[in-house]
Amino acid sequence: MPEEPAQNPPATEEAMRNKPDHGEESYRGSGRLEGKVAVITGADSGIGKAVAIAYAREGADVLISYLSEDADAEDTRKWVEDAGRKAVLVRGDLADPQQCRAVVERAVQEWGRIDILVSNAAFQMTHESVEEIPDEEWDHTLATNLSAFFHLVKAAVPHMRPGSSIIGSSSVNSDTPSPTLMPYAATKAAIANMTASLAQLLGPKGIRANSVAPGPIWTPLIPSTMPSEKVESFGKDTPLGRPGQPAELAPVYVLLGSDEASYVSGARVAVTGGRPIL
Repeated sequence: MPEEPAQNPPATEEAMRNKPDHGEESYRGSGRLEGKVAVITGADSGIGKAVAIAYAREGADVLISYLSEDADAEDTRKWVEDAGRKAVLVRGDLADPQQCRAVVERAVQEWGRIDILVSNAAFQMTHESVEEIPDEEWDHTLATNLSAFFHLVKAAVPHMRPGSSIIGSSSVNSDTPSPTLMPYAATKAAIANMTASLAQLLGPKGIRANSVAPGPIWTPLIPSTMPSEKVESFGKDTPLGRPGQPAELAPVYVLLGSDEASYVSGARVAVTGGRPIL
């Protein structure tokens, strides 16, 4: 593929030369989420955008939480509304616990409940040594990837009914960590662990909790957080020999959010191009 220009985080899909596939032209819904309300964080691009498009085409209204990439978020809104569903955009940094609560409050104001919570927003940076990881970056990575998941769940659960679903975005890094992504990998292991706890804590309420473990997926995060040589070879070391596209994740999130997965809770689903998870 053509060389991908480097970006500074937060990156945008708009600036990418090799555009990710979010299922804009391929995903076909069949009413599996008809009438449901979904909150999706990091839904302006990448996996979150693909999930938002798929959810809308399956019949769900969607709250799109995003950091600052307005053009990307507006594009997601367009695809949701083109599917005939309502889209609500909420801009802000989920590293702030109050922003997590504000996201949930906005969804409750609009719809009175939350049926599916997808905690997907994430931050990562590549570092070749422990010493070069800034203290502030460590704190920010944990706040964005892990603490936000906690604050979102804590705020959302009182507004969820039996049959509702919580989905965390973990990673293949959760148990086979890349050493140069240490802070990110640590948060993804914690998300998998936290989701397993939530499945047990919330089971008596009839609320399911699962996580998805993506492998190398082509999103704006990649050219903005990795050296150019790693971007060039990204995903080629998987058994399938390529990175995944966000659209290839969406069906798993649809299943976990749907009533068809009514007895699936506490699972971690690998979408890794063949890399095993333990």
